[in-house]
Amino acid sequence: MTASDRLKWPALALLSVVQFMVVLDIAIVNVALPSIQVDLGFTQENLQWVISAYALVFGGFLLLGGRSADLLGRRRIFLVGVVVFTLSSLFAGLAWSEASLITARAFQGLGAAIITPAALSILSTTFVEGRQRNIALGVWGAVGGFGAAAGVLLGGILTDALSWEWIFFVNVPVGVMAFTLAPFLLRESRDARVKSFDLPGAVLVTAGLSSFVYAITQAGQDGWLAGRTIGFFAVSVALLVGFVGWELRHPEPLMRFGLLRTKTVAGANVAGFIMGTALFSMFLMLTLYMQQVLGYSAMKTGVAYLAVAGTAIIWSGVAAQLVTRIGVKPVLVTGMTLLTAGLVYFTQVSVGGSYVGDLLPGFLLIGIGIGFSFVPISIAALAGVEPAEAGLASGLINTSQQIGGALGIAALSTIAASHTTDAVSTGSAVSTALVDGFTAAFVAGAIIAALGILAAATLIRRDELEQPEVAGEPAFDLAA
Repeated sequence: MTASDRLKWPALALLSVVQFMVVLDIAIVNVALPSIQVDLGFTQENLQWVISAYALVFGGFLLLGGRSADLLGRRRIFLVGVVVFTLSSLFAGLAWSEASLITARAFQGLGAAIITPAALSILSTTFVEGRQRNIALGVWGAVGGFGAAAGVLLGGILTDALSWEWIFFVNVPVGVMAFTLAPFLLRESRDARVKSFDLPGAVLVTAGLSSFVYAITQAGQDGWLAGRTIGFFAVSVALLVGFVGWELRHPEPLMRFGLLRTKTVAGANVAGFIMGTALFSMFLMLTLYMQQVLGYSAMKTGVAYLAVAGTAIIWSGVAAQLVTRIGVKPVLVTGMTLLTAGLVYFTQVSVGGSYVGDLLPGFLLIGIGIGFSFVPISIAALAGVEPAEAGLASGLINTSQQIGGALGIAALSTIAASHTTDAVSTGSAVSTALVDGFTAAFVAGAIIAALGILAAATLIRRDELEQPEVAGEPAFDLAA
């Protein structure tokens, strides 16, 4: 066994820990929002930007981050992302005002947009396509699923046991460790065939995606038909159409659209978008239900999610084994079915609900569904992708998930708020009106998740995933 082979699995462990930190920060602020609002004097309108600033920059810069890693060096870009994320986490914990925290969260999103595609492309170029890569991507998907569930768990525990600042401070030692170990565990690699960087394409896609996420966020605040919302949607569409036109003519494009001709890669992105839409909004609605209706504290809310987090990590391991035995498609269809079933179960939450009756069965279904969805989506998103485009493919799947998440939070929050307002206006008690709103949001989420079952069943192709494991030379430059 060569030195390079011996470092594969420690490298996977390092990349997985950093990815866990990034995914954790998507959800970890949910439970801490009431404490942040009181300490920093946030208005109700601006509070959503603690979540949205992260999602906006994360979703907008992922494609640029992924392609930059391919062209400039994957390890180099990964280290840049770790530095940006770690420093911005420190400043988020030290925030003294609305503006300072929102700014720090935006820079956290930038760091995450650099780290995630670089890390996933390092993984995909370190492990050859076949059984080894499926195992590695299975671990990666398990970490993503566990991180999404663990965020709300740790957010509650850290907020109550210490203070909300520690949901950000906890990232600092992880970032320092990653920066120290990366030069020893990760090989440098890049796409040596491209000689120029597509700067106009980068500007167009980053501005277009950022405008789109911002428009979604504003829709949740101002309404979907508000002039400002429509204006930002129009700008984002114009920028993205311009990006497509430019890329089709450019000799060395930022994004090669031929990547999406692989039906399984396209299917993985559709499923990832739907999963993000349903899952991110579900965690927000459940957190609000537990705190606003059941009267849970931040600590109790966090501990309540232990059932999801524990179930997700166990069943993600099972899913990682199953994809190598029965294939990606049946595992993904099962996962999306269980996510849908969990959301359907939550449509029966009640004002006098109990944890065992109203939440636990749904949490268990969602936990299994997370493991059985994240793992196969991670594998399918890189099916047949050349090593030189690994960063682009990984940036694309993460963009799909983040934009789906931003859309889900905005759309389902609007649905919940609208139904709650209508119920209050007809004389319902506030708690009853809130439950009416959450129920409507869960119904919408279940319908969206059901579309994910259809996407997994029709778009994922077994023949595109059954690639022989070869030991040939990779089509990219490596530096020791």
